Amino acid sequence: MQTASSIRHFVASTKQAVSELIVPVPWGQMKGKVWGPDHGHPVLCLHGWSDNCGTFNTLIPLLPKECKYVAMDMVGHGLSSHRPPGVFYTFPAYVADMRRVVDALQWKKFSIIGHSMGGNIAGTFSALYPEMVDAVVLLDSYGFLPTDLKEIPNVVRQGIEEMLQYEKKERKERVYTYETALERLLVANPALSEQSAHNLLERGLVQVDGGVRFSRDFRINLKGIVRSSLELLLELQSMIQAHILVVLAEDGFVKRFMEPDQQKFVSTILQGYRDLNALVAQVEGDHHVHLNHPEAVAPLICDFLRDKVSLRLPGSAESTETSKL
Repeated sequence: MQTASSIRHFVASTKQAVSELIVPVPWGQMKGKVWGPDHGHPVLCLHGWSDNCGTFNTLIPLLPKECKYVAMDMVGHGLSSHRPPGVFYTFPAYVADMRRVVDALQWKKFSIIGHSMGGNIAGTFSALYPEMVDAVVLLDSYGFLPTDLKEIPNVVRQGIEEMLQYEKKERKERVYTYETALERLLVANPALSEQSAHNLLERGLVQVDGGVRFSRDFRINLKGIVRSSLELLLELQSMIQAHILVVLAEDGFVKRFMEPDQQKFVSTILQGYRDLNALVAQVEGDHHVHLNHPEAVAPLICDFLRDKVSLRLPGSAESTETSKL
């Protein structure tokens, strides 16, 4: 297990006192950002697919100051290391990555805020480690994404074939100017505002000879080979003990990204949350509303955390779980 002594923690010279966090992993490093006081209530923030922890740049400053927010670049995203050659990107592996992070931080009890893919990782983590998570906020995410049982074998085969074909191709690194990289990101993600794109590109680009390149691993685009049926995911959902807030965007994930055969599962998953006494809210906006218009979701999250989690001023005798950084 990685310990606090193996974590490098750098304080950035910004008005919001944001810190840079580096956690060693067996194949490299996971990098992220930290907001808030050292002894604040710990909150792990998980970004969506192909994004990075910059997705929380505009939201976290609006959230309770009694918390310490750690937002990580997922493996293969942002400034974190890519998985080794030949290794697939899967949700169980992402959950294991987050377990490594909280072990390194020596967190025993914490909250999670997850957007999109990060919400799915949060859902699985909260089910597998219910004793560790006191509250979960799902931002335009359902926490679980079932695949029709009959389709799973075809999807798994397709994912394997995509990886094998990827490994056979000779790839040339494409170099951009910052302006052309920005343009490409906005074309690929029309829901992003230009300022939101700048936030993501802070960690989404690396400098190379002749310009910049995208930092994410192209293999994250390959079809995932680990799929779960609705029955399995409902069982996992029922294992969650944390308080739950689901914030859905009107023009968000279901309309933009969810495959038709997956949409039929939405009402069942939401009913499962209601059976757990979860709060389910809908806001105007698109899939990245938390980044584009954080003021639309911040009050919901603030009220939820203050109501469901015992937040106290850092340094008080009754402070909640602290980080050992």
